[in-house]
Amino acid sequence: MREVIVIGAGASGLVTAIVSARQGKKVLILEKNNKVGKKLLATGNGKCNITNQRPTLERFYSNNPQFIREVFEGYSYQTIKQFFKSIGLELIEAKEGKVFPMSLQASSVVELLVAECEQLGVKIRCEVEVEQVTRVGGEYEIKHNRGVEKAKALVIATGHLSAPQLGGVDVGVSFAKRLGHSIVKPFPTLVQLTSPMKRLERMAGVKVESRVTLRTEGGKTIQKQGDVLFTSYGISGLAILDISRFVMVELLKKKNVMLIIDLMPKMSQEQLLALMRKSLVKKSSKPLTIWLQGFINKKLILPILEPLKLQDETVGSLFSNVKNLELIVSKIKNFKFEVNGSRGYKGAEVATGGVNTKEINPKTMESKKHKGLYFTGEVLDVDGDRGGFNLHFAWVCGLRAGKSI
Repeated sequence: MREVIVIGAGASGLVTAIVSARQGKKVLILEKNNKVGKKLLATGNGKCNITNQRPTLERFYSNNPQFIREVFEGYSYQTIKQFFKSIGLELIEAKEGKVFPMSLQASSVVELLVAECEQLGVKIRCEVEVEQVTRVGGEYEIKHNRGVEKAKALVIATGHLSAPQLGGVDVGVSFAKRLGHSIVKPFPTLVQLTSPMKRLERMAGVKVESRVTLRTEGGKTIQKQGDVLFTSYGISGLAILDISRFVMVELLKKKNVMLIIDLMPKMSQEQLLALMRKSLVKKSSKPLTIWLQGFINKKLILPILEPLKLQDETVGSLFSNVKNLELIVSKIKNFKFEVNGSRGYKGAEVATGGVNTKEINPKTMESKKHKGLYFTGEVLDVDGDRGGFNLHFAWVCGLRAGKSI
């Protein structure tokens, strides 16, 4: 009989184990992968965007927003910073409030967490795949590919469906369901988007600083700014990852969604029009396809001109008909891009949905249905924006669960 078993050696599972062991509990972690913290090692392009200095509530999403408010009460960025200091990890602060380990290596985060576990006597067993979890009396029986374990307290910290190539699974959700919990249907987020538009390969590889706008069915306008990368399947880049959650919500209601991309967000429509007008020459026979290369990536020129039927025009003809120049400027500032889906969980940094948080105590992370059963991290119906917010939630869950077990 174990005092505490944690399923999953990711961010929230490791912190739960450490805090619990510091309180004198004997802890065993079961991890299905061949090594600990696979998703952690991949975060921030291997640098590990560990948290954010400003974890404000509007950067997180759930069907039960009150749960997020209560989980974070009394657990600030400073709390997380202090925890990492306690295991010997120093942090540095970067732009947009992002926080990284001073080493700028995700591996140092994982190794210091594991070293702390070892020092506290926490046992970690890799390549152990849990197949079934049942409640027998006041205990939990955990069947896995190497045998059976029993525990007084069980923590499900398995993560969710995102990044299956790094070990993303929905077994935690399945265990929760079998134990009587209701589940909020998931979908991928912080994900690249696909498009039904033809001839996408013409724009593939173009990366441009843009402002992306989505107008929802409910009348809301959502805008994100950052780089946009056009691809052969659709669209990617930081602005697209940031807006993808809202796009996916709209796609659940209808087949296609239209994004409006401002390809020159640093200039107003009037400023761009004035700049272009200055460069027009009355009798020039220079094709617009060449002239526009002075302003915009050449791979975007035909997709801008063709819908306006201006691909065969010259600079001289534009001089004579300024209305057409206004149409071109409007197209650059309002480039429409149709979206019909995403690259799925394989391309997603996070999965939404999961265990219904109305059935979880936000102060302890304990199930309201079963004493001694805890859920932490991405397995819960909480997800956050890009920039360290999802890891921040995972750390706070681990601190709360570890303290309360």
